[in-house]
Amino acid sequence: MSAVEAQAVGKRYGRTWALRDCTLAVPSGRVVALVGPNGAGKSTLLNMAVGLTVPTTGRVTVLDGTDPGSPTALDRIAFVAQDTPLYPNLSVADTLRLVASLSNRWDEANAQQRLADLDIPLGRRVGKLSGGQHAQVALAVALARHPDLLILDEPVARLDPLARHDFMGALMAAVADEGLSVLLSSHVVAELERVCDYLVVLSRGQVQVAGDVDDLVGSHRILTGPAGEIDAVSAAFDVVHAHSAERQASVLVRITRPMPVPAGWQLAETNLEELVLSYLRAPRASALPGPLGERRAVSA
Repeated sequence: MSAVEAQAVGKRYGRTWALRDCTLAVPSGRVVALVGPNGAGKSTLLNMAVGLTVPTTGRVTVLDGTDPGSPTALDRIAFVAQDTPLYPNLSVADTLRLVASLSNRWDEANAQQRLADLDIPLGRRVGKLSGGQHAQVALAVALARHPDLLILDEPVARLDPLARHDFMGALMAAVADEGLSVLLSSHVVAELERVCDYLVVLSRGQVQVAGDVDDLVGSHRILTGPAGEIDAVSAAFDVVHAHSAERQASVLVRITRPMPVPAGWQLAETNLEELVLSYLRAPRASALPGPLGERRAVSA
């Protein structure tokens, strides 16, 4: 079962393609991180998933074949857009009443309880809230609709570290309580490692990496050794990205079978942030399920 599925999707704005031949199946019941550089097509893909824009080519479906933007999809999907836009002159209570009037699924008690737990006063105008409080109100409004799929586009981009931590904590508590699917776009990879269990990396409008976080991290290692011997490592391993200083090189490799470590080199585990950064620095490399993931690339 898939929360979001894209089949050979392309989106063109004038002469520029934001997405091109993008194929992806985001599994249901997971917290999915969507990562990529600026201009990779992340917001375009998310906007398609909620029905705010349509593909130039291909097709996007949500929640096992439902058309984005249809009445069924609108009832079952909640979207927190970039910068969490809310009406600044409305009070928090008026914001809840406005969303309630527009929603078929609304849980007033749920929203008020979340905000009370965070000490966010209902009578305060949204424009007077701190950045962290503003984001928490947007999240509370989204969760009070009890969505099957929650889509968030850079919701913590402008928050300080403590506010980001609190926002992610509230998100994970909701996931644990309700078991909803989450698709989260963010540049803050360190935060994603704490909350996400599935990773998608977009690069140049196409899917570069997709898979279970534990599987991806478990199938990659960091090799460190003499800078002058990178070619030998590249011949033996599936190299994603290599970086060398004056004498020492650091190489991220994809391990598909047991491999002997070359003399003079050390093998160490990697983490999600190192993995993502390495793939972003090597846009020709990929880690995809099936034949598409068999491509190799070396980037020094």
